[in-house]
Amino acid sequence: MFKNVYNWIDERLDVTPIWRDVADHEVPEHVNPAHHFSAFVYCFGGLTFFITVIQILSGMFLTMYYVPDIINAYASVEYLQTQIAFGQIVRGMHHWGASLVIVMMFLHTMRVFFTGSYKAPREMNWVVGMLLFFVMLGLGLTGYLLPWDNKAYFATKVTLEIANSVPVLGPIIKEFLQGGTIVGAETLTRFFALHVFFLPAVLLVLMVGHFIMIRRQGISGPL
Repeated sequence: MFKNVYNWIDERLDVTPIWRDVADHEVPEHVNPAHHFSAFVYCFGGLTFFITVIQILSGMFLTMYYVPDIINAYASVEYLQTQIAFGQIVRGMHHWGASLVIVMMFLHTMRVFFTGSYKAPREMNWVVGMLLFFVMLGLGLTGYLLPWDNKAYFATKVTLEIANSVPVLGPIIKEFLQGGTIVGAETLTRFFALHVFFLPAVLLVLMVGHFIMIRRQGISGPL
């Protein structure tokens, strides 16, 4: 049955060459752990992508129950953890995944740096990768406030004061993120919008560009 459906789609859209091109792409020997134990350091990029997918899927689940207002935010998180089946597990995955993905990105960045993979002709991909790193940091920052507990509230106040200390643009950045004179309802709404809509959109665009350049330029060899 599935084969018939696939053949029907393939006759009209010719999808086989697309996935065959990906599936048949040869992996360089120096990044194959079966040939070189040191090739494991080349897995950090793939692990980062894998954790990012988990973050997206778990985040989609969390948004089905989260209420982004200062009256119901904390209660909705508590309800998710105590009343929804597997809610605590999914939120735990999202919570710890946010830290783990930063660690994996850092290790991936160090591998790229120490193997000289940022050099020509891959300079643009290095820039895109650094932008991805900062976007991921932004996702972690904006997501930290959403539970609306004491730790999240005061950590966000500290973060906003750090942003305010930036020369010239500091006050503008703080006002944009805070949305008012205090950390309150508008701050939570802005952080939620950035965390769920704006930053993920930028992340996906940068990831597509990152993968296209890797595909065209190939994986760099060892020094």
